[in-house]
Amino acid sequence: MPLNVTVYFDVASTAPLHPVARQALTAALDEGWADPARLYRSGRQARMLLDAARETVAEVLGARADEISFTASGTQAVQLGMLGALAGNRRRGGHLVHSAVEHSSVLHVADRHEVAGGSVSVVPVDRTGRVSADGFAGLLRADTALAVLQSANHEVGTVQPVEEVAALCREARVPLLVDAAQSVGRVDVPAGWSLLTASAHKWGGPPGVGVLAVRKGVRYASPLPADEREGGRVPGYVNVPAIVAAAASLRAVRAEAERENARLHALVERIRARVPQLVPEVEVVGDPVRRLPHIVTFSCLYVDGEVLLTELDRAGFAVSSGSSCTSSTLTPSHVLVAMGVLTEGNVRVSLPYGTAEADVERFLTVLPELVAGVRAPLGLDLPAPKTAIVGTPPRAEGRAGAESDEQKAADEGGVAEAKSVGAGSESPEASGRVTVIDALGKRCPLPVIELAKRIGEVPEGGTVAVLSDDEAARLDIPAWCEMRGQEYAGEAPAADFGGDRGSAYLVVRRTT
Repeated sequence: MPLNVTVYFDVASTAPLHPVARQALTAALDEGWADPARLYRSGRQARMLLDAARETVAEVLGARADEISFTASGTQAVQLGMLGALAGNRRRGGHLVHSAVEHSSVLHVADRHEVAGGSVSVVPVDRTGRVSADGFAGLLRADTALAVLQSANHEVGTVQPVEEVAALCREARVPLLVDAAQSVGRVDVPAGWSLLTASAHKWGGPPGVGVLAVRKGVRYASPLPADEREGGRVPGYVNVPAIVAAAASLRAVRAEAERENARLHALVERIRARVPQLVPEVEVVGDPVRRLPHIVTFSCLYVDGEVLLTELDRAGFAVSSGSSCTSSTLTPSHVLVAMGVLTEGNVRVSLPYGTAEADVERFLTVLPELVAGVRAPLGLDLPAPKTAIVGTPPRAEGRAGAESDEQKAADEGGVAEAKSVGAGSESPEASGRVTVIDALGKRCPLPVIELAKRIGEVPEGGTVAVLSDDEAARLDIPAWCEMRGQEYAGEAPAADFGGDRGSAYLVVRRTT
């Protein structure tokens, strides 16, 4: 395959426009361009197309047509849905509950709600990214106005127990908003929701179309000034051609879903099994069983996600990552943080309908070479690839090597100065001496890389203190220990080991 031809493996971000959507959009631009609120012929024609699209979407979602409103995006649907439900239930109280791995649109509304005087409870997840239904219900209160739970996670593909949570919310008389952006069109919509949101460009519709469904009987008050369109929930003129294309493509992908899901599930299983066999120090994140059929996320220890994604792009593969280094911010992925896994160096592969088996095989062929090339400058003695045990939950998910500029700094001696200092007599590090790695001022994964380089110099039972002022180290170093069979002994002030800021992360060597 020529290098200028890209194999697109990032459908979880946005799906290519479905051929049916393209055809429907072209036709609707000719037939549905007029104002659907007008009574003349072209207006009535546009209204008929809009009504038909609404019926199609309602049927797929298991809703009534008058419960469906179209928005300008999935994010806007989430925002309007949350704000409207909170406003409609304000007499009940101002308490909001959501999981720790929701889309950022949920988190931003929650932040605004808290600033305005409301209260927010966050439901934790396990290492696979899944909430406990009982744990979720345990945070519901008499003043809870709204609960929010995604149908499946956008970064790791883990499917949430929506129906169980919905039943418990119903018992507590709390409305549940389900963000179904990643699952609508691919799998059945879970039952029991009070409000539901979706996004057309995730299933192959055109961008700029979101869906907000509000069940009859759910208290909802528009957070925006009144407007007669879209049931009063979404103000402004609707994009009829785009909505028609979105509905047509939704019908088409649902018709393809059963066949394609089985095929993609098998391809993802192949990736899940073979990547750890082909590449040393790799683990897969997310629930191995309760997951979407087309998403797999894995992490390569000591490999920076941005560097690897760039190399894969050069090799003709478009993939994505939840790594902090690829998100134009120094803040780690909140999903990976909530799961307690390494926060950098991960790769998300999400397969579109029609993915060829040959493309997956080629990906598996080029990946080991690219990872080895990124790791080569680090000078690490890595073990041989291990045999993956398919279907077992992941332990700690690997993360990341150095970016090119950071590696250059390391080569020039500017990364981490390691030295041995005496430990206090009452220190829990029983060896009597502690090897201190000063990585202050350096962003992860560099502290982890320096730890990997130095751990071999420490006698078994000896302790390493990694000094770091990067918050990512709080997760990355314990996860590295679990992955490499070392013991994480906790955190202490960096000042106890000669640092002027940050924390000391203590590691006891347990393996040779």
